[in-house]
Amino acid sequence: MTGELSLWIEIPVAILLLLSSLFALIGAVGLMRMKDYFQRMHPPALASTLGAWCVALASIIYFSALKSAPVLHAWLIPILLAITVPVTTLLLARAALFRKRMAGDDVPAEVSSRRTESQG
Repeated sequence: MTGELSLWIEIPVAILLLLSSLFALIGAVGLMRMKDYFQRMHPPALASTLGAWCVALASIIYFSALKSAPVLHAWLIPILLAITVPVTTLLLARAALFRKRMAGDDVPAEVSSRRTESQG
C-alpha cells in the first residue's frame, strides 16, 4: 500500500469535498441573509446535512480504494445527523416560539388551543 490512488478515485473525492465546502458557504450566506431567527435556522441545518453526506461519501470512496475493500462506517455520521438535525431544529423553533409568546409578541396561536375553540 503506497498511498497513491488512481486519478479516477481522486477526482470524485475532490469534487465531493468541493461540494461540501460549497454547501457550507451556502449555509453561511443563508444564515447572514435571512431576517429573523426562524428563517435563519434552515440554511445551516440543510447545508450541514448535505455537506456531511458529501464528506462521508468522499471518505468512503477514498478509504475503500485505499484498502481495496468496502469501508462503510463513515455512513454512521450523516445518518445520525439526518436523524438529529431535524429534531434539534424543531425543538429550537418551539423554544423560540414559546419565548416570543411569553414576551407578548404577535405569533400564531397554539394548535391545541385552536382545536379546543373549534370543538366548543
